[in-house]
Amino acid sequence: MVIADAILKSELSGKVDEKWVGEWSEYSEDFESLSIDIADKIKEECKQKLEVERYKLMVQVTFGQMKNQGVRITSRCLWDTTTDNYATASYKNEHIWASAVVFGLYTE
Repeated sequence: MVIADAILKSELSGKVDEKWVGEWSEYSEDFESLSIDIADKIKEECKQKLEVERYKLMVQVTFGQMKNQGVRITSRCLWDTTTDNYATASYKNEHIWASAVVFGLYTE
């Protein structure tokens, strides 16, 4: 998803440094507010550019430290496979990884 990729890159490139990651627990509130801000920006940009009036958009943003470990992000919900869908975007650098999932649910 081009919109989410661009927003993740612009919001995270050069902003998250070794200090944030080294003292992860001290910056947990900063990461929380950053993830909310990014999710809101992705949602608004998708609404404006995609013009999906009949869809409810939900965005989930997740951060983690680069620790040479694997991670799997999963979601479950009930939806109509003919109208509902999702898109994902990811970002990583030497310090963190980030994942954004945009869900689009058709509403009548």
